[in-house]
Formats: sequence, C-alpha cells, structure tokens
Amino acid sequence: MSRALHLTEQLISRRSVTPEDGGCQDILSQRLKPLGFACETIASGPENFRVTNLWAKRPGRLEATPGAGRTLVFAGHTDVVPTGPLDQWTSDPFTPSHRDGKLYGRGASDMKTGIAAFTVAAEEFLAAHPNPALSIALLITSDEEGPSVDGTVVVCDRLKARGEKLDWCIVGEPTSVERLGDMIKNGRRGTMSGKLTVKGVQGHIAYPQLAKNPVHLALPALAELATVQWDKGNEFFQPTSWQVSNIHAGTGAGNVIPGTVVVDFNFRYSSDCTPEGLQKRTHELLDRHGLDYQLDWVVGGLPFLTTPGDLVQAVTGAIRAETGVETELSTTGGTSDGRFISRICPQVIEFGPLNASIHKIDEHVVVADIEPLKNIYRRTMETLEAIAARP
Repeated sequence: MSRALHLTEQLISRRSVTPEDGGCQDILSQRLKPLGFACETIASGPENFRVTNLWAKRPGRLEATPGAGRTLVFAGHTDVVPTGPLDQWTSDPFTPSHRDGKLYGRGASDMKTGIAAFTVAAEEFLAAHPNPALSIALLITSDEEGPSVDGTVVVCDRLKARGEKLDWCIVGEPTSVERLGDMIKNGRRGTMSGKLTVKGVQGHIAYPQLAKNPVHLALPALAELATVQWDKGNEFFQPTSWQVSNIHAGTGAGNVIPGTVVVDFNFRYSSDCTPEGLQKRTHELLDRHGLDYQLDWVVGGLPFLTTPGDLVQAVTGAIRAETGVETELSTTGGTSDGRFISRICPQVIEFGPLNASIHKIDEHVVVADIEPLKNIYRRTMETLEAIAARP
C-alpha cells in the first residue's frame, strides 16, 4: 500500500464532521515535525463550536535572506459535511472501504485525499532536497464546511499581523471533472447574500381593499431583478448571477393576506462587479418600484484570480508530465478558502481529485488517482524549488 493511500485511509477513519477535526491534524503534525516543520495549533471560536487550525512551516535555507525566501503553502480542511442517512451508505462512511477500484468514505474526495497526497509529496520532496531554498507550509482548518469564520480567515489574519510572506498556494480541493488534472481553479467568483423584507398590511383575504399584499408588491421588482444583466463576464469569469434561494410569507392560514414577505437571494459575481456597486443598483431598482422594504447584506467572499504565471505553469506542467492531460483553467463553482488566502498570497490555485461524488452518499475517490496526484504535487514543488533557488 502506498503511503499516500495509507494516510488517506487514516484521515477518513477520523469522524471529523464540521467543526470537529477528529484528531486529523495531530496525525499530520506527527508526520511533519520529524521533517523540520514547526507545527502551531490555532484554536478559535466558542467552546461549543471550537475550531482547530494547523499552521505548519518548514523554512527554506533562504528564509532569513531579505528578499530571497519563497514560500509555497498547501491548504486544506479536515472537516467534512454530515453523512446524511447512514442506512443509504453501502458501507460505514468513516470506515475506509474499497470496491471496484474506489476508496469510499466521507471526505475521501473532499478533501482528505488531497491533504494526504500533498503531505506525502512534501515528505518525498524533502527526502530528495534536504536543504531546499523553498519554504514549505501547510494551512489546515476544521472550519471550511461550516461558517468559515474561525478557520482559514483567522490563520490568515494572524500571518498578516506577523508579516509572513507567502508566494504561492495550492488548495487541495477536488477540482478534476472527468479525469485527474483536467481542471484547476485559478480563481473564484465573489459571493454576496441579501435578505429582503418587503412590508405590506396584513388583512382578511376577502377584503383586499383593506390590506396591502407585499407579495404582489414585490413580484414586479423580483421579476426585473431576475432579468438584469449585471455584467457580461470576462476572459476568466462567467457573467454575474442573481438567484433567489428562499421566499417566505404568510401565517399558514389560507384566508390571511400576509404583512411581510421575506426573500433570500445571492449574487455570484465576477471581477467586473463590486459589492458596493451591486448593492447600489439593487437599492435603486427597489426604490424605483416604490417598495417599503428592509435589505440586509452579507458579503461572503470577494472574487480572486491568479493569472497564468509561475504557479499556474508549474501545476499545469506537472499535470502534463504525470498524466498527459492538458488542463483547463476555470473559476466556476462555489467558494473556497482560497478567498481568504488570496488576501495575503498573490498566487492561489485549487487542484485535487475528481469532484463528482463530493457531499454525496457513498463519497469516493479513484484509488489509481492517488499516487499520480501526490506526484503532481511533488513535481510542482520541484519546479518552484528551481525558481526559489535563483539568485
């Protein structure tokens, strides 16, 4: 059994439903410390929702030379989503199980395989380069699948306060679609949610002249919001999307006109838009419709983009050398912790195994992909080591 596969199985066997880490980070620390990594546990959050973060760093030989040291960070999360109905799983979600060339278990794809692969890749790289120019770090959280307020963002804030300089980051999220290496994420759209409350006057449904139905009042504005072209997108991003997620009104009775309607919606927006600009346009539209409303905003993440450069070239070259696959760059999909890391690191990409089974019953990873994934991470380190060693 390969070391990467064995470590993947160890991590899957830990019940680490968010925000629990289940001891996964202890396993990683025990492997990293003998390699010269300084391992720091950063806990955050209330006692009933305690989040564990691991910052592990092995300085390269140029770390102390002003302007010379370069750092590569591997980032990931040990927490997983809940299992769902256990009776629908073919095998226990926290017992690593092999069937038909696949390894099953919660977190197999998202993202314990990625963590195991880049940990073993670091071991192999350091065995071949015991005194590298490149500094290597791991940023691991147990708050990616949850609210994401006590995880990676807390670590990044602390690193920024310390003046830590990061150059490259690979987030081991599952990004491959049809085969390993066919897609990496070189950015993500921003996300912003709104809770719109439109006010009316409650009354008997048989006497509409004595009431004011907020649902009827809101519908024309919602219909217009659904047709707005917020932008046209660009070379790297799809056009900005506005989508309703929930609508609630009424008392439950069939003969009462509601007094309010509450609409939850979300923007997934490109780099051509800003939160402030989208908010302004939304308020102008609602005001034009003469609504009596309250609108509360939550900005979940800003868009980020890594244009082709050292990191993209290193990863795509490693994928090509290991698998022969030509990689597609993409910014589609949801958010990731890359949105926090990009605030302190100029080049951030996401790359990992196939994502077809993430968050599903019988989540799995193709066993034959684990060793090549590890090799791609190691090849990437070797390329970046050559760059870091340049005078």
